[in-house]
This record gives sequence, structure tokens and C-alpha cells, in this order.
Amino acid sequence: MCEYLPASAGVLLAGIAAANAAPATKTAPAAAPAPATAAAPCRASGSYDAWLVAFEREALAQGISQRTIAAAAPSLTYDQRIVYIDRGQRVFTQTFLEFSGRMAAAYRIQRGLALIQANAATFARIEQQFGVPAPVIVSFWGLESDFGANMGNYRSLSAIASLAYDCRRSDRFRAQLLDALRLIERGDLTPDEMIGSWAGELGQTQMMPSEYNQYGVDYDGDGKRDLLRSVPDVLASTANYLSGLGWKHGEPWLTEVRVPEKMPWDQADLSISLPRSKWSAYGVTFADGRPLPADNLPASLLLPMGRLGPAFLAYQNFEVYLQWNNSLVYSTTAAYLATRIGGAPALRHGTPPPALPFKDVPSKTSRTCRHSWRVPALTSARSTAS
Repeated sequence: MCEYLPASAGVLLAGIAAANAAPATKTAPAAAPAPATAAAPCRASGSYDAWLVAFEREALAQGISQRTIAAAAPSLTYDQRIVYIDRGQRVFTQTFLEFSGRMAAAYRIQRGLALIQANAATFARIEQQFGVPAPVIVSFWGLESDFGANMGNYRSLSAIASLAYDCRRSDRFRAQLLDALRLIERGDLTPDEMIGSWAGELGQTQMMPSEYNQYGVDYDGDGKRDLLRSVPDVLASTANYLSGLGWKHGEPWLTEVRVPEKMPWDQADLSISLPRSKWSAYGVTFADGRPLPADNLPASLLLPMGRLGPAFLAYQNFEVYLQWNNSLVYSTTAAYLATRIGGAPALRHGTPPPALPFKDVPSKTSRTCRHSWRVPALTSARSTAS
């Protein structure tokens, strides 16, 4: 989980653009924390065994059965490696073009198209029910787990329990651990099936237990919400989550555009939303030179590599991408991949200058996530933080 700051994650208008890429991390409504009087203390207050006893009492008070707690108990082991990973996350630098070039690769586009065709009836039903088109769902499916091929190999209960015991983010992960037990209680998963990322994300689109509980859908009708093996459950649950984050049916999310050399560059910021008719008046066109519709659909100008790189109009649905993962580089890549799967041509790279080495990049603001992402705060941009 990431700590989500306002998504006015500006854009780079000066000549240099840099951004840090990391494995996908979504933001979602957190599970309701337990009452403070019932909460198990973190490691500063005693041993892990004592913490676990207090946590099990808390789980019982939350309505989780003794049978479920007993079933989970062998997996509720402490793993110091998880805490080391959480506390020692490395930051590494990639630009949007570098990251999207690797992650929005041709094979993902081709595989995504093939999966849409193979599951056409399911996708049609999902779009009618949840309002989310197939390319959007498939792009997350591909980026999060390579369409189910790589869901992680950590024991989720142990990982979440270790992070709940550690004092850095104990409340958050204690709530996630309670929701993980609720998944067992409901019969969705067994403890041994709960294998995923080191921070506890599960399934083919990597949902935290709170997301799984809130948005998981039994779409194949077998009585279980199986986001590890059931493709219909995975796709519908992902659509339900995106819908819950505010996806607007029938509206675009990202469109590549061409920007004239002379325009008010201070308007290029995700916090500034203007009608497409206004962008058209500024001389912004579709990437192939066709004029934009002279309508009132609001959009922001996104320049992930600065004014000399690729340019996009980001619509209100792009905010959903930033809630899924508040990294600007990841979100732009996911949205771009969805447009490619939907039939858009490859983007125009432009001629952006090289990115600064990370050690030379000034950081004015930052977001705190499982993995840190930073972009430079330049005087010609507003706030650039991912």
C-alpha cells in the first residue's frame, strides 16, 4: 500500500525529466482499523509471541472465529526478511520512456489482445455491469503479474503479520491481517493458498486483502472469490475495484496529442483541467494532426518527459490510475498500454534531453510508498512528486 498524496503530480516543463520506477503498488480504501483499546501493540511493546497473542484476541473481538485463527496460526510466523525489505527499499531511476518501453512491450500488447478475444463474452458482460472496458483491465493484468504468470512467492500471512508487528506501519498492516483472516473465514482462500508479494498483495492483479474483501467478485459462480486462478473472478474484481475508484463509463483516460511550440506551458499540469475546446484553441491537436473535438470534456496536459517529449491529454479517468498506483510513471505507462491494446499507435518519442542522474535530481516533495518514486521539482513546474 502507498500513502496517497494529492494527485497534482505535475509534469516536467523544463528540459530535463526524470522519474523513479518500481513494482506496482496500489492505493485503496484502507480496512477499518480495530478500536484502539483492542489493538495489539507493535514490537516496541514486547516480543512477537506476545504481540500475536494480543492480535488473536483482537481478531476474536472483531468476529473472526477461533477455527479460522487456528487454521491461520501455523502461517503467522515472523519473517525479519520482510521488515528488511520494507525498510531497505532501493530507489532506482527510470524515465517514462524507459519504463514504458520495457513494460508496454509488444508481447504484452499482443497477449492482451489475444486474451480479450479468448474472453470476449466475459469482457462484454463486465463492461455492461461495471462500465470498464477490456483494454483497461487487461493492461493492469499484464503489468501486475504478466497475466497471472508472476504473482509473487512470499507467504502472505507471514509477510503481513511481520509488517503489522513492526512499528513503522503497524496499524495499516494489522488491519490488512484482519482482512486476510476474513478471506479465510469466508472460504475464498486457505492459508496455504495465500502466496503473493512481499507486502501481502494477492492474485493476478495484486490486491491487498482489504481490496480483495471489498471488491472481490465471484464471477464464475463457484461460491468463492478466487483471484489466483479464476480468470472471470480476476477480471470482474478488477473492474469492480476500478469502478469503486470512480471510473466513468464511456469516457477516455489518455490520448496522445501534438503540442505547438508556442503555447502557455504553465497550463501543463495535472491540477489544471480545461475543456478540449480550450486545448484546441491553444493549438493542441491529436498526434496525427487532426483537430481535437471542440467540446467541453475536461482534460489536463501531461508531459511526462518535458515539453520536447511525448504529450498526452489526461482525462478524469486518469485519476483512477493515480489511485491504483500514485506513481506518475507507472500510471502513465498503464494508461498508455491500455490505449495501445485498444488500438492506438505507438507514441511519438520526441527529442527530450537525457534525464539527470538520480544523485543530481533535487527533490522538493515526495510520496511515501512501499517503493519510493521521486521526480525533480523544477522551477518551471508546479509540484512533481511520484
